[in-house]
Amino acid sequence: MQTPEQARDLAQDLVARAIAAGASAADAVFACDASTDVQIRLGALEDVQRSESAAIGLRVFHGKRSASVSGADVTPSGLATLAERAVAMARLAPEDAYAGLAPEEMLARGPLPDLQLDDQGDPDPALLRTLAEACEEAARAVPGVTNSEGGSAGAVRSLMALATSHGFAGSYGGSRYGIGASVLAGSEGKMERDSASHSVRFLADLESPESIGRRAGERAVARLGGGRLESGPMPVIYDRRAGGSLIGPLLGAISGGAIARKTSFLLEKRGTAIFDSMVSIIDDPHRIRGLRSRSFDGEGLATARFRVIDQGVLTGWMMDSASARQLGEAPTGHAARGLSGAPSTGSSNIHMEAGRDSPAALMAGITTGLYVTELIGMGVNGVTGDYSRGASGFIIRDGELAEPVSEITIAGNLIDMFAALIPADDLEFRYAVNVPTLRVDGMVVASS
Repeated sequence: MQTPEQARDLAQDLVARAIAAGASAADAVFACDASTDVQIRLGALEDVQRSESAAIGLRVFHGKRSASVSGADVTPSGLATLAERAVAMARLAPEDAYAGLAPEEMLARGPLPDLQLDDQGDPDPALLRTLAEACEEAARAVPGVTNSEGGSAGAVRSLMALATSHGFAGSYGGSRYGIGASVLAGSEGKMERDSASHSVRFLADLESPESIGRRAGERAVARLGGGRLESGPMPVIYDRRAGGSLIGPLLGAISGGAIARKTSFLLEKRGTAIFDSMVSIIDDPHRIRGLRSRSFDGEGLATARFRVIDQGVLTGWMMDSASARQLGEAPTGHAARGLSGAPSTGSSNIHMEAGRDSPAALMAGITTGLYVTELIGMGVNGVTGDYSRGASGFIIRDGELAEPVSEITIAGNLIDMFAALIPADDLEFRYAVNVPTLRVDGMVVASS
C-alpha cells in the first residue's frame, strides 16, 4: 500500500495532467485499503479473507461544465488516459451554474492536525482468529444460547488523498479493528437472535472479546419469552444503540442539498428551537481516534467542531460548495467525496450531549411503555417528517423493564418527537453516532 506522501503525489499528478489536457479546474481523490477478516462458527474456522484495493477518481471542469471518471490504473499512461477522457466528457456535459471547486480562500492551510487515526499495525491473521474464537466462545457459553451465526474479527488499513488545481493537497491514513458475534437462544420451540460488536481505530482500544461475546449471548437470551403490548400512544425509550437512528433523519434534513431542493421537513426551522433546551448535538471531526474524524473535508476545506443543535436550537445547515452557492451562502466544511461524481454533504463524528437524569429515572413513572433495542426498516419521510419503523425490545411496566416484545411498529412525526425528546445521562463514545438513552413521549405503538 502507498504511503500518504505517495498517495498525495498521485492525486497531484492526475490534476496536473487534467489541466494540461485542457481542463479549467480539477480535483482528484485517491483511495486504497488492505483488509483481513476472520470468521469463526461453532468453534471452527469458517473463512479467512484478505483483500487490497486502490483506485483514483478525477473531476474536471470546462468552464461550468464538469465530468467525473475513476479507474484503478495509476501508471503514468493510465493517469494520462483518465485525464484526457474526463476532459473530453466535460466538453460535452451540460452547464451547471453552481458547479466548481471550493472557495480558494477557505481551503485548509498549514500543518493538518494529528487525529491519531492510524496505529500503523498489521495484525497477524492468527491474532484475529484468536479474538474471533474467544468472542464466539464467550457468547455460546451464556446459558440459554443454543446456536451461533459466528464470531468475527477484522482489521483494515486505509489511505485517502485529495488534490485540487487551486492549491490544496492533503492525505491521511487510518486503521480500524472490529470484533463481533451473533448467536441464537432457544426455549420452548422459539428462537431469538441478537449480536454485539465493537469497532475502534487502535487495536489497543478494543473491548475484550469475552465481554463482547457475553453481551451478545445475554442479549439473545433476554429476548426469549415474548409478551404482548396493547396498541396506543405511549412513551418510548430508545436504547443507546437504537437511539442513534434518530440522528440520521435530522442530518439529512439539514443537508445543503435537501434545503436547496426544498425537500426538508426542517426547511423553515433554522434558528428556532426544535428540541428541549437540554438537548445539544455536536459534529466533531477532530475527535482523537474518532471513527469519522477528518482534518479536511471532501473538497479540501478545513473542518471544525459544529454545534448542529445548541440548547435545543437548530443553528444552520451542513453544506458542500455547490449547495452553498445555490443557497447564496458559504460552505461549512461538510463535503463528502467518493471516487466518482460530485461531492455531497456528510457529517463526521456526531454525539448528543448527556442529559441530567439516569435511564432508570427516565423510565420511572411510565405505567406502560416500550423500551426499544432494535429498529427495522427505513420508514422516514424526509419531506414531511413522518416516521414509522418496525421495532423490538421490552415492555415497560410501572417504571421497570418487563417481557420482551417484537413485531412492533412505532410511529410519529419527527417534529413532535424532537420536541418531546429527553436524553439520559449515560452517553458513551462507542460509535460514529453516539447518543444517551432517549425518552420520547406520545408515540403511537402498534402491536401485531
